[in-house]
Amino acid sequence: MKKSIGCLIGLLVVAGFVAFVAVGQYNGLVTGEQQVEEAWSQVQNVYQRRADLVPNLVETVKGSSSFEQETLTAVVEARARVGQISAQATQQILEDPQKFAQFQQAQDGLSSALSRLLVVVERYPELQSTAAYRDLMTQLEGTENRIAVERKRFNEVARDYNTRLARFPTNVISRVLGWHFLKRPYFEAVPAAQDAPKVDFGQR
Repeated sequence: MKKSIGCLIGLLVVAGFVAFVAVGQYNGLVTGEQQVEEAWSQVQNVYQRRADLVPNLVETVKGSSSFEQETLTAVVEARARVGQISAQATQQILEDPQKFAQFQQAQDGLSSALSRLLVVVERYPELQSTAAYRDLMTQLEGTENRIAVERKRFNEVARDYNTRLARFPTNVISRVLGWHFLKRPYFEAVPAAQDAPKVDFGQR
């Protein structure tokens, strides 16, 4: 009888320890997931800020006579693609690597279009000298820098979360208990497109 009671107590102790570990792992994953979603919200905020600047930038540039229409059209179309992708739910983009890649491609496309626009604007010193244009460029430069910061932070948070999800014993416990925590995608560095547009006010 004493042996049976001792075995039962031993089993209860082991079960309690396993439950304690499982709860700790689960709470850690929940916290990590929330941190990823918070970082993702910040990424979306700064990208939206840039998208909001584009219409005013286009209107300001259009005020200059004979400005290359093709360049402006490319910017407008790139912004439209960003709007279409960003309209998807945050959770859908985060949980689907393909949609995440589409989101990044659209944003990098807008970065590239804006870079080309700024290069063309260098041929129009009268446009660069206007207060409206200079103000927009200051805002755009600050936003692009913030985008780089928030993307880097998102990658760091997502990497920490993914690492925790893949480590023992979390990976085993998660599989056994059927937890539905998904690996999160990262932003990939894209040569040139990932660089913030170089702002040059044409001062010589």
